[in-house]
Amino acid sequence: MREIISSIEAEYRRYKVLGEAAIQQLREEELTRSCADGDNSVAVIVWHISGNLKSRFSDFLKSDGEKPWRHRDSEFESRSGLTIAGLLEIWNEGWATFFDAIDPLVDADLHRSGVIRGMEHQVYEILLRMLAHTSYHVGQIVFVAKSFRGNEWKNLSIPLGKSEEYNRNPTREKPPKASK
Repeated sequence: MREIISSIEAEYRRYKVLGEAAIQQLREEELTRSCADGDNSVAVIVWHISGNLKSRFSDFLKSDGEKPWRHRDSEFESRSGLTIAGLLEIWNEGWATFFDAIDPLVDADLHRSGVIRGMEHQVYEILLRMLAHTSYHVGQIVFVAKSFRGNEWKNLSIPLGKSEEYNRNPTREKPPKASK
């Protein structure tokens, strides 16, 4: 049975699609720009999300989720000369690692144990912790992208002033389609 895992996976997919939709609204020169000194650019946030997903979910449940090959601090280094396609390639590497790792899981696996930074966690704790962490950073991507687009921003949810219209004829939210 895979009801809970599928539900959790759908939320991850929702945030993957949300992040992609925000990234695709950016101009390439904005990928590496931050809103203010000391803030992270979208490129930095993408590198961090991808690095985190790759580290946590490579050899999932077989090795510590904080891999010795991960150099977390380097994820926060400035980048230049990026294209949207190139950035989405980095983004998708992390997501592919994640989806490949959870694909074989069933609900009974939620109580298995995994390790992150030497501390044991149950699978459900790892998945929820990573969902919160990832959605936090996707929110940052959306915020930065929206601040750069201003009035040109294409809304990613129910547009302001359209709630009543939506509620009269709501679409049933289905898990978004995202590439692995």
